[in-house]
Amino acid sequence: MDPTVVDRTFPPVGPYVVSTAKVTEFATATQWRGTGVPPTFPILLLNDAMLAFLADVGASLERIVHGEQRFSYRRPLVVGDELTATLRVATLRSLGGADVIGTLSTITDAAGEVVCEAKATLVHTGTTEEGAA
Repeated sequence: MDPTVVDRTFPPVGPYVVSTAKVTEFATATQWRGTGVPPTFPILLLNDAMLAFLADVGASLERIVHGEQRFSYRRPLVVGDELTATLRVATLRSLGGADVIGTLSTITDAAGEVVCEAKATLVHTGTTEEGAA
């Protein structure tokens, strides 16, 4: 991956409206037993941000391993929030023929206030010669 991608901020994705139906669906799928919006719920929006980033840099989702994900909240999400995510590549290093990409995504509400930040580590194995798998 081109090292100039570090510190690059990609266009925001969203808005994504947090609805009761989507929270219920997500909570059921993840077996969330708590109350309110599950703390990992923004992954729905972050997935769109990651896919846009990968398409922009010509990386293949099929060659990505999602290594780590952390959320840091300023306030809890609530039903009715209208969220937007902006992804920035924070770090990039090569390790054993793979690119280890650290991203930082900022999730804001309709007023532009930061709701949470999400750090992710992605491992991209790169491309193989002559299209071999």
